[in-house]
Amino acid sequence: MGTTYSQQDDNEVRITLAKHAGFCFGVRDAVEIAREAAERYGSVYMLGHIVHNERVVQQLAASGVKVVDSLDEIKDGPVLFRAHGTPDYVWSEAKQRGLEIIDATCPLVHEIHDEVKKMEQAGRQIYVIGDKGHDEVLGIMSQVENPILISTPEEAESLRKKKRGGVVAQSTQMVENVQKIIGILMMKVKDLQFVNTVCHPTRQNQVELKDLATSHDLMIVIGSFTSANTKRLTALAKALNPNSYQVEDAHDIQAEWLSNVQSVGIHAGASTPDITITEVQERIESLTSGRIPEAI
Repeated sequence: MGTTYSQQDDNEVRITLAKHAGFCFGVRDAVEIAREAAERYGSVYMLGHIVHNERVVQQLAASGVKVVDSLDEIKDGPVLFRAHGTPDYVWSEAKQRGLEIIDATCPLVHEIHDEVKKMEQAGRQIYVIGDKGHDEVLGIMSQVENPILISTPEEAESLRKKKRGGVVAQSTQMVENVQKIIGILMMKVKDLQFVNTVCHPTRQNQVELKDLATSHDLMIVIGSFTSANTKRLTALAKALNPNSYQVEDAHDIQAEWLSNVQSVGIHAGASTPDITITEVQERIESLTSGRIPEAI
C-alpha cells in the first residue's frame, strides 16, 4: 500500500503514504526535459503550463522556462510542448513558423493520438471519454475529424446508434466512469472497438487510494485544484471516507482535522512534486507529535 510511520505505543497516530504518490513517469520526464532545455538554451518558451501544478511551474520559471498563451508571443528561442499533449493544428503552425519544438508530451498520450488515428482510418466514428476543455482531451480530439466527446454516462445515453465506432479515454479518467460509458456504447454501436488508454499510473493510484481511504480515519489528497487527476482522487476518497480533504500544500492542513484520529492516509496527484508531499507529511507529524491530538 505504502510507507507507514508509527511507533509502538497504541495511542500514536499511524501515518501511511501511498507508494506511488506524486509525479508519474510522464510528468517527471517532462519536468526534466524542461529544465534541461532551459539550461541548454538559457530560456525556453512553454505553451501553457507543463503540468497542472503552480509550484512546479514557478520553479521552472525561475530556471528560465517562460509560459506563453500563444505562439505569437514567441520572438526567439524554442517552444516546449507540455506533458498533456498539444493540438495537431498548433504543431502545424509552429512548424510553419520555423520554431524549434521540444516535445515533452507524455509517451502514453502520444499512444492515444496514434490509436484514434488508426481507428479513424479503419472507418470508425471516434468517441473520446474525457473532461470538456481539458488540455489532453483537446489534443486527442484534434487528431481526427468530427470526434464525439463523452464526459458522463448520461451523455452516452443520449447518443444515436452507429454501425462502427472506436473509443479511447483521457489517460486520467476514473476507471468506473469509463466502464459505465463503454457499457452504454456497446448497446449503441454495433461494431465497437475499445482501446483502454487509462494509463497504468492512474489505475494504480486509484487502487491505492481506495485501500487508504477505507483503512484510515483521515484521508489527505495533495495536489493543485487545477489538476484533473488530483480532483478525481479526492472525489473517490470522499465517496469512500467522508473525512477526506484535498490540500495544495502543508499550509492547508488544519489542526482540527486531526482531532481524535488514529490513522492518516496520504496520497497525491500525478503532478505533485516530492517536496510538497514531504512538507505535508512533516506538517501532519508536527501537529500530532506522533500522538493523537486532544479534541478541540
